[in-house]
Amino acid sequence: MSTKFYITTPIYYVNARPHIGHAYTTIACDTIARRHRMLGDDTWFLTGTDEHGQKIERAAQAAGKTPQQFTDEVSAEFRALWEHMGLTHDDFIRTTSARHQKGVQALWRKIRDNGYIYKGTYTGQYCVSDELYVDAEPGAPCPDCGRPTETVHEENYYFKLSAFQDQLVRLYTEQPDFIRPETRRNEVLSFVRGGLRDLSISRSTFSWGIPVPDDPKHVVYVWLDALANYITALGYGSSDPSKFDRYWPADVHMIGKEIVRFHCVYWPAFLLAAGLPLPKGITAHGWLLFEESKMSKSRGNIVRAETIVDVLGTDALRYFLLREVVFGQDGSFSFDALVQRYNSDLANGLGNLASRTLTMIMRYFKGEVPYPSHAAHTSADAAIADAARKAIADYGALFDQYQFSRALETAWALVSAVDKYIVENEPWSLGDKQDEESRSRLATVLYTSAEALRIVTALVHPVMPDSTAKIWAQMGLGDIRKFDLTQLQWGQLRLGTKLGEVQAVFPRADKSAVERMQKMEEQSVGTGASPVQSSEVRPPATTPASQTAPAKSPAAIPDGKISIDDFAKVELRVGQVKTAERVKGADRLLRLEVDLGTEVRQLVAGIAEAYEPETLIGRKVVIVANLAPRKLRGLESNGMIVAASPEGGKPVLASFLEDVPIGTRLK
Repeated sequence: MSTKFYITTPIYYVNARPHIGHAYTTIACDTIARRHRMLGDDTWFLTGTDEHGQKIERAAQAAGKTPQQFTDEVSAEFRALWEHMGLTHDDFIRTTSARHQKGVQALWRKIRDNGYIYKGTYTGQYCVSDELYVDAEPGAPCPDCGRPTETVHEENYYFKLSAFQDQLVRLYTEQPDFIRPETRRNEVLSFVRGGLRDLSISRSTFSWGIPVPDDPKHVVYVWLDALANYITALGYGSSDPSKFDRYWPADVHMIGKEIVRFHCVYWPAFLLAAGLPLPKGITAHGWLLFEESKMSKSRGNIVRAETIVDVLGTDALRYFLLREVVFGQDGSFSFDALVQRYNSDLANGLGNLASRTLTMIMRYFKGEVPYPSHAAHTSADAAIADAARKAIADYGALFDQYQFSRALETAWALVSAVDKYIVENEPWSLGDKQDEESRSRLATVLYTSAEALRIVTALVHPVMPDSTAKIWAQMGLGDIRKFDLTQLQWGQLRLGTKLGEVQAVFPRADKSAVERMQKMEEQSVGTGASPVQSSEVRPPATTPASQTAPAKSPAAIPDGKISIDDFAKVELRVGQVKTAERVKGADRLLRLEVDLGTEVRQLVAGIAEAYEPETLIGRKVVIVANLAPRKLRGLESNGMIVAASPEGGKPVLASFLEDVPIGTRLK
């Protein structure tokens, strides 16, 4: 019997066109929804656009359009981008739709009839940018966005938010997973314990909104309007509430951290007032930063998702965002980091494993999965099987906690293990021999590699649906969308399976990929999208992009010297050695696994003559963390360990006299 699962994105405000900050949230939800479908769950995935409010009305006026024309155009851009990216939402709600208006008015009446709405007058500060009432002096900036607030004096309807303070505190303390991560929960708990005031939930000085029932000179406050989308999309307040009865309450509302208060304080209070069940959980992720600043139109640091999709493909963007960024924390984006991660993990990692494994099966076994020999079975084969079983268990547990980066790290640990296994067993050498023992061993090595590839492909399919579908088909396994993920286990690859046509899934990206993406962003000026500032020019966050001076040529640097900008490009971080072992056939090389706080990296270092592997375990070292990966003796090295190498002497690792947290950046 399938389990119900309902997941939502926030609905996106249509004052500006979509960028990868919007794509980040939607990709995360799409990935979760895809995994639940693979697990056989009855899944409903909702997204949409938020189209009312004073800010939209003013943006439309500035564009010389009616609010409806303006919102129609921008909402269509969101829908077109999600379609271009192949996202699998089941519904797209617009707050200007008739079904939404009907549901909002039904919710208003329910709250009003239950005695939680009264009429009054509001005089105070209002942030139009955030559509937020602000407790501040006239002229004071908004505490959230820093923009000037406006003094508002108007007749309003009020919601008795203060009546729910104790209930909300109990909710947060008795259900600690209601808000995740814990930092956001603590923020909300502190805010509510500080005292809740009744909330103005209507506006009467402009008209772009949903009319208040029985008093049309008022429109519903945009946040009550917007938050209700999670139930109006299911048919709340309509003649057919079957979807509402089936899917509500939501299993998770996925949101950005800047709208935590609205979702974790106002929304539960509205639902309690209406006598409706609360969502099971609210998860807030961090910001996606470009040049250490949140992406925003006013700062001119928008990155369009289309640019990345058109150059590297949707899966490259999906993988980067979920692997590079620790979900719940702020994460950095750059084209350079995107291409490096693409080449190291996809082109050289999963793509290379698929290509060489399947190509060798084609070459040595006429494209049919070979029969492994029990007689040729070794401890190395058993180790790969054990690693695969562990990956299945660990990946699922981490993914269910939305620890995407760590889950993918687990899957790629299996990729690395198989890569090492292939190098050490040298199937290409076995293939040159014709004796029965070599053929049996070759069959075992290639079956083991292919089975591990199958497991990784199934696990990461929700993250990279297009490329994994291609690998699955190349393995002769049909349509991966029909695979039941609950049944995934080692040893299911059927012997004799005929492979499909083998083709490279992740062609390596060269430097021109970065240049092409940067050029595409520059050309977006004038098309309605904002350009990304060059990494060499970073205006202050308070300076509008339109007032930023053009970049000047760099000043001449004396011979042998580098500028501070050049040094800033090198990312040095503190790591701790978790694993160390000698590289087979290389006297000077050690293979290290180094914990950088957010991930564990494999490095190959030429320090074997100076250090015994066991002496390095637990040692803190300095790592060049943003070095392009390279292969040494068939092993990929993702970074470089810093050491002093005296002329003619042995290398000495850089270290610290005092304790330094893992992951700390050296400056």
